[in-house]
Formats: sequence, structure tokens, C-alpha cells
Amino acid sequence: MAETRERVASYRNRMRERGYREVRFWVPDTRTAEFAAEARRATEAMNRADANDAGLAELIDDLAPWNTMGEQW
Repeated sequence: MAETRERVASYRNRMRERGYREVRFWVPDTRTAEFAAEARRATEAMNRADANDAGLAELIDDLAPWNTMGEQW
């Protein structure tokens, strides 16, 4: 186990020397049934909102020139 610890420490040191820093964060587990249910609920809510807002497509088209990636929509 000490060998693994040393290898990890060496890797982290090399990365720091290259100007990187380690960042750890928690994200939702997309494999759970709860996540799937919430994603479905949110998607359905957005679809209902889109259907109830006839001007949404026009608004998106009006904002398209602000696209900073230079892509044509």
C-alpha cells in the first residue's frame, strides 16, 4: 500500500509542478432512479413551459447573434 501512496504523491507533485491543482467535488449520481425521475420531471416542465410560450422561439432567434462561438444556429 505504501507503494501506491508514493506513486499517487509523486503524480500529484508532478501535476503541481506543471501548474495544476487538485479539485474534488460531488456531483449527482446519474445512475439512480431518483435522478432519472427528477430529470424527467424537469424536462416535462420545460416542455410545458415551451408549449405555453409562443414567443420563446422568437426570443431564442433574437439572442442568436450573441452566440460567442461564432456558430450559425
